[in-house]
Amino acid sequence: MPPPTFKMRFNGKEAVGIGVIIGKRGDVLALGKNLGQTVAKLQNELPVGLDIEQVANQAAVVKHANSEFAVTFMEALLAVLLVSFLSLGFRTGSIVALTVPLVLAATLLLMWLFGIDLHRISLGTLILALGLLVDDAMIAIEMMIRKLDEGFDKFKAATFAYNATAFPMLTGTLITIVGFLPVGLARSQAGEYTEAIFQIIAITLVLSWFGSVVFTPFLGFYLLKEHRKDKKSQHQLFSTPFYTRLRGWVGHTLNHRNKAIAATCLLLVLGVFSLAHVPNQFFPLSNRPELMVDLWLPEGSSFATTEAAAKRLEKMLAKDADVVNYVDYVGGGSPRFILLIHQQLIRGNLAEFVIKTKDIKARERVIQKLNAVFAEDFPNVRGRPMRLSVGPPTEYPVVFRVFGENAGTVRHIADQVMAVVKANPSVVNVNQDWQERIPSVQLKLDQERIRALGVSTESLSQTLQAYYTGVSIGKLRDGDKLIDMVFRAKDGRDKPEALPNVVVQTANGKFVPLAQLVSIEARNEDGIRWRRNRYPAVTVRADIVDGKVASDVASEILGKLGPLIGQLPQGYHVEAGASKEDAWIAQKSIFVWIPLVMVVTLMLLMIELHNLSQVFLVYATGFWGVIGAGFNLLLFDSEFGFVALLGVIALSGMIMRNSLILVDQIRKNEKSGLDTCNAIVEATVQRFRPIMLTAAAAILAMIPLSFNDFFGPQAIAIMGGLAVATVLTVFFLPALYAAWFKVGRPGQLDGNSPHAALTASTCPPVDKP
Repeated sequence: MPPPTFKMRFNGKEAVGIGVIIGKRGDVLALGKNLGQTVAKLQNELPVGLDIEQVANQAAVVKHANSEFAVTFMEALLAVLLVSFLSLGFRTGSIVALTVPLVLAATLLLMWLFGIDLHRISLGTLILALGLLVDDAMIAIEMMIRKLDEGFDKFKAATFAYNATAFPMLTGTLITIVGFLPVGLARSQAGEYTEAIFQIIAITLVLSWFGSVVFTPFLGFYLLKEHRKDKKSQHQLFSTPFYTRLRGWVGHTLNHRNKAIAATCLLLVLGVFSLAHVPNQFFPLSNRPELMVDLWLPEGSSFATTEAAAKRLEKMLAKDADVVNYVDYVGGGSPRFILLIHQQLIRGNLAEFVIKTKDIKARERVIQKLNAVFAEDFPNVRGRPMRLSVGPPTEYPVVFRVFGENAGTVRHIADQVMAVVKANPSVVNVNQDWQERIPSVQLKLDQERIRALGVSTESLSQTLQAYYTGVSIGKLRDGDKLIDMVFRAKDGRDKPEALPNVVVQTANGKFVPLAQLVSIEARNEDGIRWRRNRYPAVTVRADIVDGKVASDVASEILGKLGPLIGQLPQGYHVEAGASKEDAWIAQKSIFVWIPLVMVVTLMLLMIELHNLSQVFLVYATGFWGVIGAGFNLLLFDSEFGFVALLGVIALSGMIMRNSLILVDQIRKNEKSGLDTCNAIVEATVQRFRPIMLTAAAAILAMIPLSFNDFFGPQAIAIMGGLAVATVLTVFFLPALYAAWFKVGRPGQLDGNSPHAALTASTCPPVDKP
């Protein structure tokens, strides 16, 4: 019987694995429940000594993840409702609160119709959208409250809220959606992984707009009270001590507009600088308790040797209290029990373990123990513990590829690259994918002697094959099975010194030893060769020490490789791969759509504002998100990866939405008869509460999400960027507007003004050059 080439073992016992694949629209939780019932039934019918053990239970993982997201969702929902109730009161806040389940229910319905499943990305995006879907409702209901305070009846206040806010809110909603557009259009592995972010955000925000212009005024008409007896003018509504101080602060920024603009530009430079110094990580690591361990023996090692090394590790894991169970695959890699793993091919010198630990802390302890064991007790074995990822799988975090025309030259260059990589103190476990060279025997034929003895090359090949591998000479029937009868040598096949004595039949029927027909040479050769774009390619790979960021380490090594790359022969190249390459590909797939985002945003602003100068003014505010995002990521020691990049890009749409609200109010104030200076100050006062409320709701909703291993960096970036940008919208945007349109500087406040603002005489126009 030929030796095995692949074997599975569970907790040290031989096992046969059975995988179950769920259908495209299947329910993993229902599948897990049905499988559990079936396994329990089969377990009672098995003979003694046989057991069924569940190696991977994706249903349990999904159930646990759903529970975590449910808690996070409730925390975010409470944060949003808290903002609504504390700022608007219970009755008014209830209207906003009722908008949330309506929009979410409609979102889930459309997700089902469009085939968008509930998974890690979609659940996290629903929480992300929660802080944004109440914005329109807050703006509409705030306008309705203000008109009720001015003495409007409920019907007139509701219709006014619709007429005044519906279309500006639609433009702002579309601009926010456009900010996420590159995520939906990205054509990359990372883009495919995260495209649900754009899909759900777009669905949720469009539905929230419909809810705010139809459902919110309808509820306001029935739930809010009229204030005919307390009729207040707009002058009275905005003449409180706080609004008076706010006018003074805005007036101060208008008086010192150049300083305000210079300070904001300085903050923008510092934000870009801080963002450039945030550690880069393409995708974060998973918080699952499993880890994978590869045992690589020298190339050419037998299956029996690999299995012996695996059994040694099994004995150690069996004694470890932090390990729940383990399964090892000898002769190849693990089947794909989750999507986010790099699958290994069938290799006789590989054994791969999947170890389930008690929790995250236990996982880290097991990794430390395994690293110590591999360094001391496993000679000639390259052991590598690996945590799972939450993004597209990458085999090694640091990779450099060398490729060219000649395999020998490529390997020589790769050895030099490998020496440079090993010299970096931030990397460990440096190796090549061509593995070690293996000893081989090369037969050089003596063609003259072979022809003289009547031996053909074909007959010589058949003789060696029969001696070492064997040839089938018949079949033996065993019941309903046919078994090959193989003729081959009984002894000496595993002894290289026996090769010269192998006898070969000549044309006259006599036998001569192989040594008389060939010269035998021992040499080392590549056991495996990889090619990339048809060229031989050697990949130099390495892990990084804990606390380091792969892209930063790769950039540092790439700088050290500069002199070597500059001296390469023509036709030979060295390129960086892994997370650095993946990040570049993913970012390229995002940035290629930025021009489209810019054009669509400009079109939406132009449709709403009808003024090119105001369009570019609003557009310029979209960059403010970089300031707070960079500062916040540094403050919380978070990474700037692909997901955080999506947050920074999406911030531009959120910020321009708030700027649009303020600029639109300035235009309305000017149409009502106010001069531009008074219009700026009064617009800031009038729109202060809705801008602050919507920003507060979005920021507070991000707090629970900031602790998530996948969405955390994005939430942190949005929180910081939106917080700083909101403050700049209230104080810097008026100064920028005044400087942009050359508005005169304000004088003193005149509380007797019809609008409790600055009098026209104290806001003289600036003489234009």
